Amino acid sequence: MIQVEKMAATGAAHLNSAKLNLGILRDFYRREFLECIDKCIGTKALVWDDGLTGPFGLIAEASMLKEQHEVERMFRLQSSGLPSSNVQNIIFIVRPKLGLMETIAQCLLNEEMKGGYVRKEFYLVFVPRKSLLCEKKLKELGVYGSFASVEEFNLGLIPFDSDLLSMEMDESYKECYLQNDFTSMFFAAQSLMTLQALYGTIPYVYGKGDCAKQVVDMMRRMKMEMGGVEPQITPQIDNLLILDRNVDLLTPLLSQLTYEGLIDEIFNIKNTNVKLPPEKFVSQEEKKNSKEPLPTEPKKFILNSADELYAELRDKNFNAVGAIVSRKAKTITAEFDERHAAKTVGEMKQFVSKLPHLQNVRASLGIHTSIAELVKEVTDSDEFLDSLRCQQELTHGIDTDKVNPYIEDCIAREEPLSKVLRLICIQSICNDGLKPKVLDFYKREIIQTYGFEHMVTLSNLEKSGFLRPHAARTYQVIRKTMKLIVEDVNEQNPNDIAYVYSGYAPLSVRLAQYLARPGWRSITEVLNLLPGPKVEEVQQIPMGLRKRRASVTSSQSSMGEQKLTLVFFLGGVTQAELAALRFLAQQDDGGTDYVVATTNIVQGHRLIESLQEHIEPVKLNPF
Repeated sequence: MIQVEKMAATGAAHLNSAKLNLGILRDFYRREFLECIDKCIGTKALVWDDGLTGPFGLIAEASMLKEQHEVERMFRLQSSGLPSSNVQNIIFIVRPKLGLMETIAQCLLNEEMKGGYVRKEFYLVFVPRKSLLCEKKLKELGVYGSFASVEEFNLGLIPFDSDLLSMEMDESYKECYLQNDFTSMFFAAQSLMTLQALYGTIPYVYGKGDCAKQVVDMMRRMKMEMGGVEPQITPQIDNLLILDRNVDLLTPLLSQLTYEGLIDEIFNIKNTNVKLPPEKFVSQEEKKNSKEPLPTEPKKFILNSADELYAELRDKNFNAVGAIVSRKAKTITAEFDERHAAKTVGEMKQFVSKLPHLQNVRASLGIHTSIAELVKEVTDSDEFLDSLRCQQELTHGIDTDKVNPYIEDCIAREEPLSKVLRLICIQSICNDGLKPKVLDFYKREIIQTYGFEHMVTLSNLEKSGFLRPHAARTYQVIRKTMKLIVEDVNEQNPNDIAYVYSGYAPLSVRLAQYLARPGWRSITEVLNLLPGPKVEEVQQIPMGLRKRRASVTSSQSSMGEQKLTLVFFLGGVTQAELAALRFLAQQDDGGTDYVVATTNIVQGHRLIESLQEHIEPVKLNPF
């Protein structure tokens, strides 16, 4: 049995540094979780559902659980059972998924067969809440009575960074738009209520889309159930903007061109961790001197704003990264050379005090140089550049109404199906749906090339809005009104959010930009063209808790009074959209800071994959 991967032991200092102190939320969840496991008196083993180790690693480090809370062992939940241990309590921490219940039952039956001299108590904790179906399944399997207690731990929005919260519900888009299961929307509403309990009621609520309306309605109902008990805190968040992913399906399908976006596209960032090929991170000297074979295990890195170089690089267009890294390298070399100029004891002491910081920056510089080289290998390839050229032609509306020769070539070369589907979906959205003749051609080619089992995937993409038959022309109106295409964008020193896709501005972020200034009234026509209702609500704040408004005549910037807007993406947000919102917050005339909450972090490949149906054709022998 493999012991569970060490949960990320990241300090929370970077969470406390922003306008909204997300360390408070992290501490709240940590306290609740520790109370939950401390109900079990004695030594403990935690058995983790694989999908929860990453999120929990961001709120409670493994070392702290072991040293202070009698957690002796940690295991992954596997049907092969649990390794032997002499602990008094075994706590299963799982998501409410039916498939996992059979694995738990298998583990319990194995434990009972083993026996042992230490009497063990079993506990079950569901995250984020109990499920009647799961409890029924455990009863059917005959193990429900083995648990001393069945609890729930309501983990909602997990602080990923100083301006980012995620619920890590990877299938939320599929559940809402394909399976009509809106459970994740209930959790979103619940986590917003938790947020308001800690940071005060948010006075102005805006939303766009069916799911956004559902979440706002559920929040209203939850507020009524609380019987008018208001959090007695001055509101720290001024506006809440809730956006459905299906209001802007184009943005997540396009290839992101920021540093962080490309790392996510190529290597997949999971819970702020990324695993990279190890050979790039071994120096030439180590290669020469090492008698051991070179490492083959992927090297794991934590990517967040605690690393100051990464904080500077993450939101830059990749074309601007090289210049920043080389400038930083020169600065560090110059600072190290200062030691030769240090003559007096005081000067030496000053240099020594700076040394740990300089060494950290130099190590970080080495890592990011290697990561940038790995990314560059992909972005310089013909395959990447051809795909990008095709995407840019489609977003500009060039020949979107006929079969695209590049997509046809990709199918003929049997390139990965998710890449082909991604490009077809981009064409469908940019053309307001495909003509029946074009759609039928693509379907026929895919089924003949990749297999008939992909008919279900194509049907899923149609049901969830990515592929659709030709309808009224709205994309061109939206593109022009919202200035989605920006020619000659400056990638090095950008002046528009379009730099994140080298010429395309994410519609979702444009909506946030227009809401801040001049307001949504100026784009009523566009809002009517987008799917789902518009929501605008005011939540009353008691007089004593209201923020003092600056007088109308005093300019906001001179008062330094920036408004704080929480943007909640239902169905996922991309790293490029995060970069665009951070860019808006840094503008001198912006007047608005942004914190982003989301059901999960997405990119085109993962989004298409989540809607793909993996069916294995059965080979039947007729004889």
